[in-house]
Amino acid sequence: MRIDIVTIFPEYFAPLELSLIGRARAAGLLHVGVHDLRTWTADVHRTVDDTPYGGGPGMVMRPEPWGQALDALVPAEPSVPAGLTVPAEPSVPAVPPVSAEPSAPAEPSAPAVPPVPGVAGAPAATGSVRLVVPSPAGEPFTQALAGQLAADQHLIFACGRYEGIDQRVLDHAAGRLPVTEVSLGDYVLFGGEVAVLVLLEAVVRLLPGVLGNANSLAEESHANGLLEAPVYTKPARWRGLEVPAILRSGDHGRISRWRRDQALARTARRRPDLVAALPPESLDRRDGAVLAEAGFQVPGRDMAE
Repeated sequence: MRIDIVTIFPEYFAPLELSLIGRARAAGLLHVGVHDLRTWTADVHRTVDDTPYGGGPGMVMRPEPWGQALDALVPAEPSVPAGLTVPAEPSVPAVPPVSAEPSAPAEPSAPAVPPVPGVAGAPAATGSVRLVVPSPAGEPFTQALAGQLAADQHLIFACGRYEGIDQRVLDHAAGRLPVTEVSLGDYVLFGGEVAVLVLLEAVVRLLPGVLGNANSLAEESHANGLLEAPVYTKPARWRGLEVPAILRSGDHGRISRWRRDQALARTARRRPDLVAALPPESLDRRDGAVLAEAGFQVPGRDMAE
């Protein structure tokens, strides 16, 4: 997968060198380019914002630098029929290390759309490209949406700041490629950078080869509509608290049932909305008894049958 991130604070993304994302990059499973939006400004102050039309507090990110950034990052022909090979683009210079010092202002003679700094070893941009914009006005981010984004070959993340990005940028981009606005929750951040780190953590871990044991994806929270059961490790007794005996029994059938019961009860107590969304036919009588004990009655089915 190819990832491009446009931001006015490239330093925010130093953590992408760490942990499993860093390993995925080193293994060639993921190619990441972090681009400074100010690269696409032409004035001496490298301005990216201005006052909002209609008045009001705050500032709005100007459309010109965003438009030029997307012109440089989005393939000229984003819609490529399945099965066709996209010709490789000419090689481009690698992204230089982020410096704490501001870059020099763009020269007046600079081209209208500067060539995008490349990602060393990155695949050419392909037809499966999507613009992702963190926004409190976006659709709620879920595990299902993370799976949809993981199926794309190329994601471009736009990190807004201030009061957001001029709406025309998103409207114009929507005529060229899919645009997905995503909200992490009912709250507001300073900008999109932290949100993009969260989105990348959720998406990248779904890519083939990133996790050491892909089976762990099947049992974790939200994988099957439930929250994950409590987990334990050694020692068996710690500060007067013991690991449930059934987990030390070696009876894998009973352990599996215990984990299912725990997941159902925990979800019913903490996220009854998730239980309500489960298809009734996916629940057996034991499931119904566990949910009833937790105070949740599955609508539309008599679990006593």
